[in-house]
Amino acid sequence: MDDVFETTNGAVRGFRAAEDVVAALGIPYAAAPFGAARFRAPRPATPWRGVRDGAAFGPVAPQSAELPGAPSWRPGDEDVLTVNVWTPTPVTGSLPVLVWIHGGAYTFGSSAQPDFDGTALARTGLVVVTLNYRLGFEGFGHVPAGSRSSFGPDAHVSADSDADVDVGADADFEVNADAESDGTAPPDNRGLLDLIAALRWVRDDIGAFGGDPGNVTLAGQSSGATAVACLMVMEQARGLFRRAIAHSPASPFHTREIAASTTREIAAAAGCEATPAGLASATPQALVAASDQVVDAYRHDPSSGSRHYDPSLFAPVLGGATLPVDPLTALAAGAARDVDLLLCHTTEEYWLLDAVGSCAKLTTHAGVDRFAEDFGLAGDVVEGYRSARPGAPVRDVHLALFGDLLFGEFTHRLAEAHAAGGGRAHLSVFDRRRGGADRTPVRAWHCADIPFAFGNLDDDRLSFLIGGAPGPEDHELAHRMVRAWSGFAATGDPGWAPFAGTTTRTAHVWTPADQPAADRRPVPDRALWATTDFPVLRP
Repeated sequence: MDDVFETTNGAVRGFRAAEDVVAALGIPYAAAPFGAARFRAPRPATPWRGVRDGAAFGPVAPQSAELPGAPSWRPGDEDVLTVNVWTPTPVTGSLPVLVWIHGGAYTFGSSAQPDFDGTALARTGLVVVTLNYRLGFEGFGHVPAGSRSSFGPDAHVSADSDADVDVGADADFEVNADAESDGTAPPDNRGLLDLIAALRWVRDDIGAFGGDPGNVTLAGQSSGATAVACLMVMEQARGLFRRAIAHSPASPFHTREIAASTTREIAAAAGCEATPAGLASATPQALVAASDQVVDAYRHDPSSGSRHYDPSLFAPVLGGATLPVDPLTALAAGAARDVDLLLCHTTEEYWLLDAVGSCAKLTTHAGVDRFAEDFGLAGDVVEGYRSARPGAPVRDVHLALFGDLLFGEFTHRLAEAHAAGGGRAHLSVFDRRRGGADRTPVRAWHCADIPFAFGNLDDDRLSFLIGGAPGPEDHELAHRMVRAWSGFAATGDPGWAPFAGTTTRTAHVWTPADQPAADRRPVPDRALWATTDFPVLRP
């Protein structure tokens, strides 16, 4: 059977990902964001003639990461704004749609990672969409105001604020802001604007794949989950989805001052001026290399403040037209009360970052105290984590503290804020922990929940992430998590009651059926975090 789908820009031929699922990969949802379009809001994709082959993922965004089972970026790859679709076959009716945003500290990752294969979820009756978007400096770097000539006469943006963009039909892609006489400023949060463009593509074209554009759930993990929270409160994304899933949302955001300082550091490392023209003169490869150089400097400088511990340079930028306030503030004010929200975090988030060597190794109590000071944490927070783990190694205390600072506590506060604003939030915790075959503990660490929620446990490339070969109890857990995602996307009900708002971290707990209840990670009373402001602004 010839599985050809007619989209607005042209026809796409899919392939059988399974007997009952068709996939179509690498479909452009916007134009390549380079050349004259670099550092600008997304522009319309160029229509094509004939039938486009949808058998391969599109190129990944500029980055230096090389992830298992996923393609690497190669200088010269430019068509990075693409979507992938999995749909049950035969294509009939209007099915619920789940749109996935990958994580990666706004710096690395892609939709081609093996954990994100949509086949298992599509088999439950969903149309699954994954996508690539601009990362690193291309997507989240702050470009300061400059002369109009810096980006050509058609750069319709203002000098003092982000460009406000509405991205749908051709006219919708135009940036809508009053240009000021003294120059232009490319919009902040271009990666978020890419995501809005992808959601507009879903609105306009998912019907061709059997999806219902009026029943879209936006989902993401880590920085992708924070992007979901941002889009919930961004005016430009209003009405493009009705439900949201956020696993391990990351708390750091940046003010425009922080983002501008980061730009100056990256420009210095790249050997260019921190101006629109100077930054545009540096190739994407040069800015990736310069960003890596700045990260390495923070890693080797214990006196460099909060970025020393895990130097992520990019985060959503607050204060401009695209994101005037942080999601916690906007959610509590009711900005997304009509969007149902499903939240989850793992109980040992930062153990993964420690295992892959991306965070500083702290081995003394004095080091943990310095860590708390650099992040502005009250002393009783650290003491609370120590007392909850009597006799535990310093590293355990640090990783537990860091994991909750960046992920766990922020997840809970998103649930609280959404409920306070009149929305419905369902909260959950992933706590699959066991002893490995070599007696090495299998941790409920960052990203470990995603292969379960996608139903992708048997790919050998995910063995490290889930702690070895899965057993029957793991497949049963995956079945339950897939069913929860599918049910939530279809009806808004994942299978447990909405968050009611409490001072203790109460939530639905994901564990294998054979895991003893006593084998749970201790969680200090959330009152320890009462004096900590979120989101965490670094540095």
